[in-house]
Amino acid sequence: MGLVLLIIIWLITFASTYFFIAKTWWLPTGASAAAAGIDHHFTTTFILMGIVFVAAQVSLGALVWIYRDRGSSSSKVTYSHGNTKLEIVWTLLTTILFVGLNLMSSSIWASERFRPAEVDAVRVEVTGMQFAWYFRYPGPDGKFGATNPELEDASAGGEAALGLDTKDGASKDDVVTGTMVVPVNREIEVILRAHDVIHSFFIPTMRFKQDAVPGLAIHMHFTPIQTGDYEILCAELCGLGHYKMHGMLKVVSQEEFDKWLAAREAEKQ
Repeated sequence: MGLVLLIIIWLITFASTYFFIAKTWWLPTGASAAAAGIDHHFTTTFILMGIVFVAAQVSLGALVWIYRDRGSSSSKVTYSHGNTKLEIVWTLLTTILFVGLNLMSSSIWASERFRPAEVDAVRVEVTGMQFAWYFRYPGPDGKFGATNPELEDASAGGEAALGLDTKDGASKDDVVTGTMVVPVNREIEVILRAHDVIHSFFIPTMRFKQDAVPGLAIHMHFTPIQTGDYEILCAELCGLGHYKMHGMLKVVSQEEFDKWLAAREAEKQ
């Protein structure tokens, strides 16, 4: 039985390790300025954790074999309270590993969350509500207009869903769409809001993920470096329709973005 368990443990270990080394299931190609740094840290973490995982499982299989039941030839079991020095050593090594990985990634985390967006960043307010994403642009005046909860009508979509107050002058040029359009190689400041429950704004190709929390306006930013259409997901279970809560991010040239925004403004006239 000990040999069977050893083979099973080692087969699972080496098979799962192969799938990660071969990158059978992996992240999509990164399309943001921060993607390379995030992917490097992600890979480093997997390599270090992989070494620990393989070493632990190989040792487990070996111990299962060495201390297998040998019937009448088996020696009497002795019990020990453990090796205090060994416990201290692997606790310290584990602490150093996890704290070290945390410190390595802290600059990446802080760059998108604690550093303010650039002055010329494109500002987009992102609102999550069951079960859709809405994107609002401030228009030529650079100011977001006021919203009024009493005016909200989620079934109508668009400006009505956000409760845009048309009596506020700043709201007259606001553009509300169901597709997020941004220019390439420009920093995008995202202002995340949630209308009802917690949602999670996730763009895998941009390596961008952040919860949207009711009552909070969360400011973050990213810089797309490749044009194309990218899927936006909700990564937080938010109700029965969670599976269909997705949107599209269209990264276009600056010229295309300007024309698109001007066309949306013209529709409001």
